[in-house]
Amino acid sequence: MSNINASLVKELREKTDAPMMECKRALIESNGDIKKAEDLLRIKLGNKANKAASRVAAEGLIGLYISDNLKFGALIEVNCETDFVAKNKEFISFANKLAEIVANNNPSDLLGLSNLVFDENDTVDSTRKSMIGRIGENISIRRFARVVANGSLSGYSHNGRICVLVDHSGNDDVGKDVAMHIAAVRPRSIDASGVSIDEINSERSIAMEKAKKSGKPIDIIEKIVDGSVQKFLKEVTLMSQAFVKDEKKTVKQMLDEKSSSVNSFIFYVVGDGIEKKR
Repeated sequence: MSNINASLVKELREKTDAPMMECKRALIESNGDIKKAEDLLRIKLGNKANKAASRVAAEGLIGLYISDNLKFGALIEVNCETDFVAKNKEFISFANKLAEIVANNNPSDLLGLSNLVFDENDTVDSTRKSMIGRIGENISIRRFARVVANGSLSGYSHNGRICVLVDHSGNDDVGKDVAMHIAAVRPRSIDASGVSIDEINSERSIAMEKAKKSGKPIDIIEKIVDGSVQKFLKEVTLMSQAFVKDEKKTVKQMLDEKSSSVNSFIFYVVGDGIEKKR
């Protein structure tokens, strides 16, 4: 396939930061499949070609709420068109109250949430529409998650753009530290059991293609690939990551020292996966 249009090349370049011609070659080689092209670039250029998350461009805020007894809470993402509106006091109040409504009412989906009472006179959706009229920007509720803790909930908000909820047991101070760590490092799961087989197989395939280029014997290549997969799992799983407040320890070692554990976590990043119109 040689008919690769410029917009597809541009999209891949924005995802990877790879040179324009490398993007075009990868798209030709993958017959226009952008995911396969991204993997090809990672084989050729290394992990610097996987920068989609850091290049997300969408505005808004994550609302966060935790109940007084620390047993349930919620995150909700509310989007707008500009950073200026995301800093508007009314918009901030709207997002945070929505998180409280989700936590206390447990709606099944966005439609259910939109029909809930926001204040005495208005539903969530009518309030949202009124804000659109006053502020002059489109405002949408993208997603939410309600968490019921087995232990206690702790949360962390980084300027409302990255928000974390952690269900933990043990030392009370640990939850906040782990939530801050998650916001900084963004693990995919607690341990390797939470990483999908598809992700592992994808990493293994990429590592194999890179290792083959070394020309080494197959038994050595297999060891290189296994090492690469293990390195990947250490980088993306919470328990294996170096703890941000003391990088000489893993998160698991820090938790063990404080007789604490993490049962689950969730984090939202504003605009994650949304491409902003230019």
